[in-house]
Amino acid sequence: MFFDRFLQWKMLERQPITKQTFKQYRLLGKGGFGEVWACQNRATGMMYACKKLNKTHVKKRRGESMALNEKQILEGLDSRFVVNLAYAYETKSYLCMVLTMMSGGDLKFHIYNIGEPGLDKNRVTFYAAEVCCGLLHLHRESIIYRDLKPENILLDDNGHIRISDLGLAVRLSEGHLVRGRVGTLGYMAPEVIRHEHYGLSVDWWGLGCLIYEMTAGQPPFRIRGEHPKTSEMERRINTEMEEYGDKFGKATKKICSSLLKKDPSERLGCGSLGGREVQLNPFFKKINFRMLEAGLVQPPFTPDPRLVYCSDVQDIDEFSTVKGVTLDQIDANFYSKFNTGSNPVAWQNEVIEMGCFRELNTFGPDGTRSQDLDGSQSPESPKSPKHSLLNRLFRRNHPDSTDESKQSLVPSETYMGSGLFSSTL
Repeated sequence: MFFDRFLQWKMLERQPITKQTFKQYRLLGKGGFGEVWACQNRATGMMYACKKLNKTHVKKRRGESMALNEKQILEGLDSRFVVNLAYAYETKSYLCMVLTMMSGGDLKFHIYNIGEPGLDKNRVTFYAAEVCCGLLHLHRESIIYRDLKPENILLDDNGHIRISDLGLAVRLSEGHLVRGRVGTLGYMAPEVIRHEHYGLSVDWWGLGCLIYEMTAGQPPFRIRGEHPKTSEMERRINTEMEEYGDKFGKATKKICSSLLKKDPSERLGCGSLGGREVQLNPFFKKINFRMLEAGLVQPPFTPDPRLVYCSDVQDIDEFSTVKGVTLDQIDANFYSKFNTGSNPVAWQNEVIEMGCFRELNTFGPDGTRSQDLDGSQSPESPKSPKHSLLNRLFRRNHPDSTDESKQSLVPSETYMGSGLFSSTL
C-alpha cells in the first residue's frame, strides 16, 4: 500500500504546470529580459516569486543559453542560502521560473536607502556568514557563482538571505578552470579582468567586496555616485589597494584585505581548507555555523511586513515591443528543455510545509489500506475536506475539464486502485 501511495504522490507531483496554477499579485521588479511578480500556488497557498522572461527579448539578445543555464543549475540545488526553483513553465509570451519568495528586498536597498549608507556590524557579520554558507554549497556542487554583489543578495520575511540570479554561474569540469570576462565590473576579480583562467577564487573576491560595501557604504574601488571609465576601473582593481576608514574594525579590515588579495593563490578561501578557512576567520568568531546552516540562528534584523523594501518599480520604463523577431521550431525545441514543470524536492517541501501531506497521507485503522487504496471499497463522499484539497490540486490546471475527463486522469487499473484520485477526479 505504501507503493500505491507513492505512485499517487508522484502523479500529483508530475501534473502539467501552467499559468492557471498560480494567482499573480504585484510586480516586484524588472530586469534585462523581463519582470518578477509575486504569485501564489492556488492549490496549496504557497507564495513565490515568478521570474517571467520575455521570449522575444531573450531571442533578440541571444539569452537562451543564460536562461537555460540558470534554470538547470537552480533545479539541482536545495539550499536555505540560495533561491530555490519550484516550477518552470512557459506561456505564449514568457518563460517562467517560480522561485523562493524573498519579500525583504535586496542588500543594495538596505545599504543605501535606510538611514546612513552601510549596515551595522552585527548585520554585516550575519549576512556575510550566510553568503559564505551559500557559496560553500555552490562550490560543493562545483559551481562558480561569478556575480556576487548587493543587488543579488535578497532577504526573506524573517531576515535571512539567499543568493539569487544564477544566470552567470558555471559548473566546473573536474580538474579544469574556466576563462571569461563575466560579472559586474566593480566586483570582478583581477584574474577575470586579466582574462586568465580561474576557479572558485573569484567568489571569495566577491565576498570581500560585499563585506567592504556593507561596512563602508560604498564599493571598495569606486566612490558612490562616481562613474569612472572601464579602463580606469580595471586599473584600480589591478593595481590600487582599497582604503579603510573609521567604520572598519580590526577584524573587518583583516578579512577584507585577505579576501581582496590581487593574487588568487594568496587569497583567503583559496588554500588547502578552501571555504572552511573563511569560516574559521576571527571575523566570524561569534557565528555558530552549524546552527546557522540548520536555520536556528535568529537574524539581527527582521523586515517590517508593512513596508516595501524596493524602489517604486512602476517608475521603471515599460518594455518596448521587439520588432522583427519571430519564434520558430528551434525556439520550440529550446522551450521544451525549459518547460519541465515541478521541481521534485521543492514541490515535496511545499506539500509538507503547507500541510497538504499531513491532510491527505492517511491510512486505515491499524495500518490497513485506506479507502482510496482499496479498490474493493466504494469511495468516500467527494464533499469531504480531503477531496476538496485534491480538487484544488487538479482543477486549477484543467479548468475546462468535465468530471468524466477528470476521472480519466488517473485510471485505477494503471495506478493499482488509486481511488483517492481516480474516484474523486
